[in-house]
Amino acid sequence: MAKGKLALAEMVGVFLILVAAVCTVNATNYKEEEEADRIISLPGQPKVSFQQYSGYVTVNQIVGRALFYWLTEAENEPLSKPLVLWLNGGPGCSSVAYGASEEIGPFRINKTSSGLYVNKFSWNKLANLLFLETPAGVGFSYSNRSSDLLDTGDYRTAKDSLQFLIHWMNRFPRYRHREVYITGESYAGHYVPQLAREIVHYNANSKNPINLKGFLVGNAVTDNYYDNLGTVTYWWSHAMISDKTYKQLVNTCDFRRHKESNECESLYYYAMDQEFGNIDQYNIYAPPCNNSDGSTSTRQTMNLPHQPYKMFKQLSGYDPCTEKYAEIYYNRPDVQKAMHANTTGIPYKWTACSETLNRNWNDTDDSILPIYRELIAAGLRIWVFSGDVDSVVPVTATRYSLAQLKLSTTIPWYPWYVKKQVGGWTEIYKGLTFATVRGAGHEVPLFKPRAAYQLFRSFLRGEPLPKS
Repeated sequence: MAKGKLALAEMVGVFLILVAAVCTVNATNYKEEEEADRIISLPGQPKVSFQQYSGYVTVNQIVGRALFYWLTEAENEPLSKPLVLWLNGGPGCSSVAYGASEEIGPFRINKTSSGLYVNKFSWNKLANLLFLETPAGVGFSYSNRSSDLLDTGDYRTAKDSLQFLIHWMNRFPRYRHREVYITGESYAGHYVPQLAREIVHYNANSKNPINLKGFLVGNAVTDNYYDNLGTVTYWWSHAMISDKTYKQLVNTCDFRRHKESNECESLYYYAMDQEFGNIDQYNIYAPPCNNSDGSTSTRQTMNLPHQPYKMFKQLSGYDPCTEKYAEIYYNRPDVQKAMHANTTGIPYKWTACSETLNRNWNDTDDSILPIYRELIAAGLRIWVFSGDVDSVVPVTATRYSLAQLKLSTTIPWYPWYVKKQVGGWTEIYKGLTFATVRGAGHEVPLFKPRAAYQLFRSFLRGEPLPKS
């Protein structure tokens, strides 16, 4: 009997040693993977105190689909700060090009694309920022199955983004139990709530749930019908189109349809070509980018699947002329080497937005409002904001869409302040906060960085925007 007990004790001891050995190996692997992703310094980068990492996470082993990320940790006490995931829209646009490089990231690219300078309103003063290029085909993210670039859409983007987070947290286990928030803009009005829903469903059956606390989206594509009605209304109310054209659009177009009549499409072409003039639709009061010959140009154009009209040819990024700087900088071999990017030799140049993905978007939700209802019920912190001089996904579109939720008001409409100036207006509903940012275009942190910083800080704290 004593021998049996001894043998059992020895077996248990051996088992514990093996478990400890496996854990040590896994911990070593995690550390090695993390260390391999560490950015020592980017070309032309000023000296900073925080750590940076970038690289690939495989989200589908079978077909070889991998997403590229860039993590900029918080300036101070990163272990005590939340993790904030940023997504840009398009669909097909890069979070590295926009969110990281001209909105909320710690660096901006200089005009010669030779180096970087510090963004003093970077959100990594308040949180650890994780920029994700999603889906595969955006920026440096890739798939070894080329057909993936021709049939992706909302569904796969959400699934792959969830897999990315799960695997990324295995690589960076110190973030596993951290508070997580998802942020983004434009067509990320689809990505962000869709990913939040995926996480909520995943958490219901997981032993290692992701500590998702909420999300924040700006100038967000939300509902086909109300977005389009609100967009046409914005054009008219801001004197971009005539009374006649406005009435014809409202009376002729069926905003619910994905494919409009030729008559309706002609009206849109007429409005944009003949009545808008040479403006930047992403900020109707900003000058367009000047070309080297002195002429002006508007940004590149594409069709957006979330809009039912061929006329809606816009992207999520703002370009006088920051997009050009990004496309030069991130195609530099020394930059790609420093970021551990393009390690497989992608057969195309890095671009801020992918025309291939945008043209071939396979599936899109007509409305995100049902997801809002589900996530409000799940108790997530939800904030939606609008730069009020954007005519692409304007404030009227967002207000029309959110009104359909029929939420009760807890704090009525009031002006909020930053540096003793009105930063915008806000109203707090049961389950959702809405805010405008005065004088901001489509990319709010680009146009109003101080106001956007205040907005983000209030969001993280779960506090109403300041009344004075």
